[in-house]
Amino acid sequence: MPRGNPGALALGPGTLYIAPLGTPEIPDNDLVTPWASVSAGWIQLGYTAEGSTFNYSVDTENVEVAEELDPIAVALTSREMNLDFALAQITATNLKTALNGGTITAGAGAVTFEPPALGEEVRTMLGWESEDHTERWIYRKCLQTGGMEMSRQKGAAKATISCSFKLEKPLDGGAPFKAILDMARL
Repeated sequence: MPRGNPGALALGPGTLYIAPLGTPEIPDNDLVTPWASVSAGWIQLGYTAEGSTFNYSVDTENVEVAEELDPIAVALTSREMNLDFALAQITATNLKTALNGGTITAGAGAVTFEPPALGEEVRTMLGWESEDHTERWIYRKCLQTGGMEMSRQKGAAKATISCSFKLEKPLDGGAPFKAILDMARL
């Protein structure tokens, strides 16, 4: 009997959302309620160049004693989590996302954006939802720490706004992220 579960395969780039810290989260076990119905604070980030990538890594140190060749334990020393993507829509809102805040001013026929002053960066919440509505992720406290780069090239090469958001421990002391998965992914 095959052990594979086709229902547990994850395909597609999904949809990214952003919200201010403290915005109500998608309830546990809810894979269908629209994000904006939970709170108007959740807004879509729009197109990305190649989807998004969530990275999770831990650093460790071996606990060693003279009498053993193998470590007698492995101690965790730090953890790093980040969400990487490149926004494919060059908008003032996406610049504000990539630069952790700033000021957008809409005028007659034009919009201006000015970045935040150093030290006035704003942390945000991020959300991700699969295209088939079998998976949702909530990243509770994030700061964009990657370098922002926009290349302008000829032909079909589009300009993008690269982002690498690091996750921090939330103010309430809870977990840095939550994954909500369809029961087929148990």
